[in-house]
Amino acid sequence: MSRKAKVTDIPAIGELDRQAGLLSLQLAKALRGAIHKGELKTGDLLPSTRSLAAALGLSRGTVLEAFEQLVAEGFLESKHGSGTRVAFAPEIPASRKMKPASEIALTESAQAFARVTNRIKTLSPRPFAVSVPIGDTAPDDIWRKLGNRIRARGPGAPSGYGDPQGAKPLREAICEYVRKSRSVHCTPEQIIITSGTQQGLYLAAQVLLDSGDTAWVEDPGYPGTTDIFETALRDRKMARVPVDAEGLDVEAGKLIAPQAKAAFVTPSHQYPLGMPLSMSRRAALLEWAKANRAWIVEDDYDSEMRYSGHPFPSLQGLGPDNVIYLGTFSKILFPSLRLGYVIAPEPLVSAFCGARILMDRHPPGADQYVLASFMAEGHLDRHLRKIRGVYAEKRRVLMEAVTTWIDPRLATLQPCDQGMHMVLWLNEGLDDALVVRKGVEAGISLRSVSHMYSAGSGRSGVLLGLGGFTEEEICAAVRRLNLVILASVPQAKRSA
Repeated sequence: MSRKAKVTDIPAIGELDRQAGLLSLQLAKALRGAIHKGELKTGDLLPSTRSLAAALGLSRGTVLEAFEQLVAEGFLESKHGSGTRVAFAPEIPASRKMKPASEIALTESAQAFARVTNRIKTLSPRPFAVSVPIGDTAPDDIWRKLGNRIRARGPGAPSGYGDPQGAKPLREAICEYVRKSRSVHCTPEQIIITSGTQQGLYLAAQVLLDSGDTAWVEDPGYPGTTDIFETALRDRKMARVPVDAEGLDVEAGKLIAPQAKAAFVTPSHQYPLGMPLSMSRRAALLEWAKANRAWIVEDDYDSEMRYSGHPFPSLQGLGPDNVIYLGTFSKILFPSLRLGYVIAPEPLVSAFCGARILMDRHPPGADQYVLASFMAEGHLDRHLRKIRGVYAEKRRVLMEAVTTWIDPRLATLQPCDQGMHMVLWLNEGLDDALVVRKGVEAGISLRSVSHMYSAGSGRSGVLLGLGGFTEEEICAAVRRLNLVILASVPQAKRSA
């Protein structure tokens, strides 16, 4: 166990009134007050009398008198060789710890951001939580060895400010990776490293749209996209375009908002439903963007996790002049890694960099160099081959368990051959928000689908994440989910 460094900060005691005199009594009173208010706690080490006297501009004898008074009262204890510590600090009642509620009314923006927290906050790591990695696939040992080597010296060691675009070795590795795996056409100079896809989406909305401009957004769609327009960028307009079995309905988008300046899409694996955008729809979307001089923001969600057949090429590879491509490593490696990337057409690179500088200057340096080495040495390719097999098996287990334990008259799985989650549709009359709440009580983490639709068009369903748990735990969780669904059936329907 690592030793804790001794901390002897000067306590916050305020100014002493030198005109009033009796400075030792004033100091004792101030320290006593700090103890009563919880600013000094039992066991806290105080500065030495010499250093405290120097800091306060007092004689050492004055500080000694104050300490001796508090030792006599039982507030301090002094031991030779170990300094002076707080011996007793009264417990502060919870009612005193609570600050009074502010009388200032929350702005609409504050209320909107609070709703975002409730909608898309991280779920507890329990069965069916989306984006919980599978422990036996995490590249812990390799990552640790690379990290120890790179962080200790060289470019991964702590230093000054970095390039807002990100570390060049990582951008070079990404350029090679997306060229081979996704048919993306780019150079390292077109890549901006981000703290994940969410930051890429936010930057894209800021850069591509002016106040009053409209963007197409899928319906249902990723809350991380729709909430950007409903909170931070409410001066930009969002047109919800329906999704069907072929993905985004381009013809419907033309009718709803023909003059839109951008389209935000998940063409590889539509979030949340899972289908890819068909080739005919891809061609239609690219044609619309070119004809209208509009941008396409391609969130290449879960493109690595396809279990049968060959994945469609990226939209960016088909139309690099109009497409901003977003990717991330957070889901396939560690969600806590927070490293993703934007690939922007050359005219937009400076704009994305400028927006990035105002947001958080640049991404953390060390992990970029670790990831660059991880990719360059071939570890990422091997890791992806491994996790595809593991997730494919988890998907098979989940599908069999749902077929075995859940009545199809109450819920059915959405067909999908890609991704790290599946959608379980709840039949008419079942409230997915209620199922989510009851799921928490049953020890499972679900996300509702209905709130991902535009108002009034939501269909009831829940997301079932595939990662993080054994086959036995998945089967047991499906049995608990079955009981949750049965308990959520309206009484009238049960009677019928």
